[in-house]
Amino acid sequence: MVVSVEVAAVGTARKRGGPARVSRRGVLLGLFGPAAVAAAFVPVVAATRSIRAAEPPADIVFDETYRGRRIRGIRTSATSAGRVLGDAQWQVTVDGRPLHLMRRADGTWLSMIDHYRSYDTPLAAARAAVDELGPGRQLREGGPEHMGGDHGVHA
Repeated sequence: MVVSVEVAAVGTARKRGGPARVSRRGVLLGLFGPAAVAAAFVPVVAATRSIRAAEPPADIVFDETYRGRRIRGIRTSATSAGRVLGDAQWQVTVDGRPLHLMRRADGTWLSMIDHYRSYDTPLAAARAAVDELGPGRQLREGGPEHMGGDHGVHA
């Protein structure tokens, strides 16, 4: 197939039925027209995203009942002048009482109740602590600094 291209000098008139010239205005409209349409949809997309953002992601917060115990956790980070210092910390409670979790060097978690095993997530460590507590035993109110020989547990 052979395609012919006619070159016209600038400023000359074009013949009727001849090849159409593309103007700068046509090119700009072709480029910015779809962009303007896309920009009109940005507020709609942003509104739907903000509705979903009202629920925190599972890796930031958890709240569940496990074996009749209420386990809650929220990830916090230590900050100084707007900068994050180190890894995020977790504040975890079992039935409203604090459960101290520690992060190991390999990225796993352990609790003061079950500090011989490591768990992949803070939620898994909290569930294991509930399993170790058993029925009728509660965490102490004071937190890790007041824990004695019973590893923060009392009957």
